[in-house]
Formats: sequence, structure tokens, C-alpha cells
Amino acid sequence: MNFLENLLLQARYSQWVNQRLYGTCDTLADDERKRDRGVFFGSIHGTLNHLLLGDRVWLARLQGRPAPYQRLDLELYADFDELRAAQANCDQALLDWIQDLQADDLQRRIAFRSLSTGQDKDLSVGIMLTTLLLHKTHHRGQITALLSQCGCDYGDIDFICAPFVD
Repeated sequence: MNFLENLLLQARYSQWVNQRLYGTCDTLADDERKRDRGVFFGSIHGTLNHLLLGDRVWLARLQGRPAPYQRLDLELYADFDELRAAQANCDQALLDWIQDLQADDLQRRIAFRSLSTGQDKDLSVGIMLTTLLLHKTHHRGQITALLSQCGCDYGDIDFICAPFVD
């Protein structure tokens, strides 16, 4: 498997695991999803919201568009169903975008300003995609810990358990 195929597989996994976690989050009452639990973005809902925001920022950069937001803590959707639908659309957009890449595209460099540090950056598409996918994993780990604290069983979401990984 080459690097591009690996990125595509990780994007498919991300889409699959997001569907699983949103399904589990849907079993919680809205006030439980939005309860401040002391994590970076406060709540389960806040963390899901941040994941979507981050996805949209990285995807815009990758597509040569300016970042659509200037802060990392904006609430994009207060309504859980709207947030869920927007994440599903973004996951599909990312997957479609990666499927259209050629191996040479991964070396192309893109300049941008980091929203978290304010520093100017210049990274390859491959590094940017890796960053995006690892960012998602990091915050989903927070979500799974919070779901466990709520007594929710989100099932086995390890990478090797995805139905398309063999």
C-alpha cells in the first residue's frame, strides 16, 4: 500500500468511526452532550463541533481557499442533528477530494497561517492530510473517554475493526 492509498483508507476509517460515534452520541440527551466536562472544548458537543471546524479549515486550505473561520472555539451548530449532517457532508467531501489526488499532488506545498499559533506555515499536502487525520483521532479519543464516563458503549472502533480493513 502506498502513502496515498493509506491516506484514503484513513479517511474512510474516519468517516466510518464518525458515523459510529455520532450514533452513540445520539443516545444521550442534548443537555448531557452539552455538559461541560472539562475537556479542551468543554463538552462532547463542543468537541464534535471543533472536529468539524478543524476539518473545514484544513479542507479549505488544501483546496486553496482561505480558512472559513478565524477561531478554533466557534460553535458552528447548536443543533446536534445539523452538526451530524454537516460532519457527514464534510467527511464525504474529504474522501472525494483525496480520491481525486495523484501521488505527485502529495508533494505540493501550501502556505497558510496557523489559527492556533498565528505562525506562517508552508507544508506539503501529504503532511497536511496526515495532520488533519491525526487531529481527528486525537479529539475522537477525548469523545470516547467522555462517552465511557457517561456509560455509553460505542463498540469496537479500532482501525482493524472497520469493515473495509483487511
